Amino acid sequence: MAQAITLAADAPTLSAANTGFMLICSALVMLMTPGLAFFYGGMVRVKSTLNMLMMSFISLGIVTILWVLYGFSVAFGDDKGSLVGWNSDWVGLSDIGLTELWDGYTIPVFVFLVFQLMFAVLTPALISGALADRVKFTAWALFVALWVTVVYFPVAHWVWGSGGWAFELGVIDFAGGTAVHINAGAAALGVILVIGKRIGFKKDPMRPHSLPLVMLGAGLLWFGWFGFNAGSWLGNDDGVGALMFVNTQVATGAAVLGWLAYEKIRHGAFTTLGAASGAVSGLVAITPAGGAVSPLGAIAVGLIAGVLCAMAVGLKYKLGYDDSLDVVGVHLVGGIIGSLLIGFFATGKGQSDVAGLFYGGGLDQFWKQCAGVFGVLAYSLVASAVLALLIHKTIGMRVSEDEEVAGIDQAEHAETAYDFSGAGGGAARTPASSPAAPAESKKVDA
Repeated sequence: MAQAITLAADAPTLSAANTGFMLICSALVMLMTPGLAFFYGGMVRVKSTLNMLMMSFISLGIVTILWVLYGFSVAFGDDKGSLVGWNSDWVGLSDIGLTELWDGYTIPVFVFLVFQLMFAVLTPALISGALADRVKFTAWALFVALWVTVVYFPVAHWVWGSGGWAFELGVIDFAGGTAVHINAGAAALGVILVIGKRIGFKKDPMRPHSLPLVMLGAGLLWFGWFGFNAGSWLGNDDGVGALMFVNTQVATGAAVLGWLAYEKIRHGAFTTLGAASGAVSGLVAITPAGGAVSPLGAIAVGLIAGVLCAMAVGLKYKLGYDDSLDVVGVHLVGGIIGSLLIGFFATGKGQSDVAGLFYGGGLDQFWKQCAGVFGVLAYSLVASAVLALLIHKTIGMRVSEDEEVAGIDQAEHAETAYDFSGAGGGAARTPASSPAAPAESKKVDA
């Protein structure tokens, strides 16, 4: 009887504070997808801006519905062979009590599932940056639906689901270095190897059309990332989430400095694009590691990621793969760096007592991190390439050559990002007295 009383006393109870905190974090993570849309949208040429925005936004629709229907069950349901989960009670989210708690925590299941939903939405959107200018919108939408089903939902179970092989092995991934960033980066590489390069790659200038939009997007990503990272501890009771919050800021600042220093030495200038990309590389790298390292370790993680990711983005020109907006160079490489550095910089005083090599823990954790990193990388790369190939051979992944040259926005969305006809001044303005004015107006309306 005494034992039963003790167990009852120790049972978690719903915490209004943690529940509110996690709902705020969920909203912050949701904001990251529009932030990513602006980040990517500013990096492409004018004629692809809307398509880039839409490739992120459509994920909010598709993945949300699939998560409700079966995604949450596959990712976090009862383990099946260490590869997938399943819980029929969660299909359609129709049999979950309002105050039913996520196992071992003080937040409702609904709060946990909506927080994880925002991760699932963001991850395929990350892939889109590698495919700018050349992919049919219908093909992309189909790819998103198939990819989250075949790749993201199972990988999320491997990494975070009870019984998943990486989870049981002891791979540390605080908030998504493997499940989100390596997963998306490897997928991006798999798809671009199938669909090929943009017309004019390495020949025509393909500079960002709006660096202010890029900086705005980077700022929104940085802001939302605090929810992404600190929220992944699922509570606010023991200080680990606060450590992750601090390390997120510290590593990102260090990565900005590292990227800009490399850029100045290599290219002679500090660019806004470099600052924005450096920030994202630091955010990516600290995502898996921030709960395990100290703030000094976070500086090291950020600096290393900033420099190595800056170096990695140039590989596409040497190796010939057209990673349009550096998804491979930033997310794949940054995710690998952050995940593997846990094996060296984990202090044993953060999220767990696991220590890395520099803190007396040997290389045991490093080898576990290698297993998680390269297991996810290989599966996502191959599975994503196969999915892209199936779509490419059936409905076709790419728009026509004429549509790509003229602009994918007009071809796929019948819109343009900017209407200069009424902006005032310049050759784009047609005088009202001109006989061409009515015809031009009619053309625009059509």
